Amino acid sequence: MTARIDLNADLGESFGTWVLGDDEAMLDVVTSANVACGFHAGDASTIRRTVAAAAARGVAVGAQVGYRDLAGFGRRRINMDPVDLTADVLYQLGALEAMCRVAGTRVAYVKPHGALYTTAAVDEVQAGAVVEAVATYDRTLPLLGLPGSVLLSLAADAGVPTVAEAFADRGYTASGHLVPRGAEGALVHDPDEVAARVLRLVTEGTVVAVDGSVVEVAARSVCTHGDTPGAVEVARAVRSALEAAGVVVSSFVEPSAGS
Repeated sequence: MTARIDLNADLGESFGTWVLGDDEAMLDVVTSANVACGFHAGDASTIRRTVAAAAARGVAVGAQVGYRDLAGFGRRRINMDPVDLTADVLYQLGALEAMCRVAGTRVAYVKPHGALYTTAAVDEVQAGAVVEAVATYDRTLPLLGLPGSVLLSLAADAGVPTVAEAFADRGYTASGHLVPRGAEGALVHDPDEVAARVLRLVTEGTVVAVDGSVVEVAARSVCTHGDTPGAVEVARAVRSALEAAGVVVSSFVEPSAGS
């Protein structure tokens, strides 16, 4: 059976005159774009431009929802009331859907960003708030998250489709969680090393953790960050290695279905 994988990246995260990453170049590599919705990053013009560029390339657009934390780039945990968190996620979905509509595409999935992602992986209250937002808005929208996470478990219980995700350039602990940013081994920068890690993950379902142990990670999508140094080179190396090995690189959703 031919191996198949989606490559996603966090995009649309520039704000005003502050530019983060090379979205145009990344969109030529990835098959799904997690577009910031204005809370942790992204302004209206950036979001609209990113969505239009994704639509022109047939790249699926996902809502990268996060805490209302521009100053902290959404990487600081906020202990929110779940009712407020659900409303914030719905607000972000609506903003992105407007930009998708005028670009002739649609919001095809949802992925929490940063601290919301890691919190919802283990916290039932915040995970439940995210799931409630997605289920209320459109129960057919897939939720991306860590394999075995609380978020994906609650989503499955609510009848929301789930997509297990792995990370190309992030270190893993022996328990299968991501090494916290700022800790040793949190990020992998060498393109060849990242490409080899992803190829192993896709073809064998395993990744080597920071302590040298081998961890099983079953994923349908792999995230290669767009905001790290050399991000485009890393993404290109990953895709080249996968295709050279006969792996089909394609999104897990139809990008323009229902538009």
